[in-house]
Amino acid sequence: MSTALSVAGGALIFASFPPRTLWFLAPVGIALLALVLTGFGGRRSVSLKAGFGYGCAAGLGFFVPLLPWIGVYVGPMPWLALAVAESVFVGLFGVLGVLAARSAWWPLSMALAWSLTEWLRSSVPFGGFPWGRLAFGQPEGWLLPLASIGGAPLLSFGVALTGTGTAALLVAVGRRDGARSFLGPVAATTAASIVALALLPTLHSNDAPEDDERTVTIAAVQGSVPRLGLDFNAQRRAVLDNHVRETMTLAADVEAGRQPAPDLVVWPENASDIDPLRNTDAATLITQASVAVGAPILVGTVLVNADGTNTNSVIAWNGNDRPGERHDKKIIQPFGEYLPFRSFFRLFSEYADRAGYFVPGNGNGVVHAGGIAAGIATCYEVAFDRALEESVRSGAEFIAIPTNNATFGDTEMTYQQLAMSRVRAVEHGRTVVVAATSGVSAIVSPDGHVLQQTPLFTPDVLVSSVVLRQSLTVATRIGFGSELVLCLAAVGALGATLLAGRRRSAS
Repeated sequence: MSTALSVAGGALIFASFPPRTLWFLAPVGIALLALVLTGFGGRRSVSLKAGFGYGCAAGLGFFVPLLPWIGVYVGPMPWLALAVAESVFVGLFGVLGVLAARSAWWPLSMALAWSLTEWLRSSVPFGGFPWGRLAFGQPEGWLLPLASIGGAPLLSFGVALTGTGTAALLVAVGRRDGARSFLGPVAATTAASIVALALLPTLHSNDAPEDDERTVTIAAVQGSVPRLGLDFNAQRRAVLDNHVRETMTLAADVEAGRQPAPDLVVWPENASDIDPLRNTDAATLITQASVAVGAPILVGTVLVNADGTNTNSVIAWNGNDRPGERHDKKIIQPFGEYLPFRSFFRLFSEYADRAGYFVPGNGNGVVHAGGIAAGIATCYEVAFDRALEESVRSGAEFIAIPTNNATFGDTEMTYQQLAMSRVRAVEHGRTVVVAATSGVSAIVSPDGHVLQQTPLFTPDVLVSSVVLRQSLTVATRIGFGSELVLCLAAVGALGATLLAGRRRSAS
């Protein structure tokens, strides 16, 4: 029964993720798993080995339904292999959870253990895979303001603590040991919510500039693609033409007074997979679009390097002045943009060799165009805390997320990624402009609300006023500090539990 309950706990966490708005199921799923790891409040003995198994079962219940987009065009092997690999980290949480359950303060130490294992799987191997952090299922939840002071790590911890506190409360109800036995569980269950609701009035909106902040008009272009799947870029010129066409339509709308004139236009990742620095036709088309709309365009493109490798870049294209500053994607996707241990992994799938030969860039992630400082996180980068911390600290006034989700078809992937953008908006107090080739493109307010959104697979343009923020949130200022504190606290709490156990055994 415990294994089935663990799987159910993982499934509840999955159900909390977008496009569903059932964010409150995440703490319920954690509570269910916590009850299993504590042996339902000490009624059963749970070994560390069993804890690992229950954790893995919960991980499979979570990651298998969360990640099918991985295999939509390459078969189930990569999807299931990744789900199993990520479940091992939840298995490790199961081990630490059983250990934490041996202390009187287990709701707190178990939640800290979740933070520790979430950091670990976000870091290794191959740079980690933060997809599925508890925080990224909470853009509709009332805990979201926690991101403004501690980023995604604190938001995840808040969800975990609410869940372990709920489990402790259920245990206290079952024991009926008197009113005082409820104090700790009630505090653990409500602490994150109380702090989050207190922070709610401090969040920025997109319509109230402060001091010397100014408002500009930014457009996001979604040109769409000729066809979905891995071969979408076989028609690279058609994709570029689509984005030029939509920008020309925007220019006509501006000329006719149907749309305000943009100060900056954002194109998606892979909008021009034809290198405009090498191909005259592509450069001419982009220049014509920029001149027509009367604004610089942030162009997502693939550059061909002298050694034959590629760089996934966003270039500021300034009309007749042509290319300006650029952001070269720094966190590139293993098994997609490059293949680690190519000779080994090609044995498992005929699609392995379709991984690219991209190389990571450098820089601080800020691109200046038209007097505006844009913080860029290209597609996969938005999942990583460090990608935007550096750019906002370096002066980014708004955040642009150029992305290409056409390779994942009609799946939930794009909604999961949009949820990350909403958390980043609150974390850094910046308006976020998401430009996707085939959708979903969106304008997200600094308080996490979606102001505008496109449908999937439909050419469209979003135009919005955007406040260019100068101030920094607490989360931006402390950066990795919040996660470091949580991880050190986890090590301290679990270490103290181990020492206490040894002393009891020795006495």
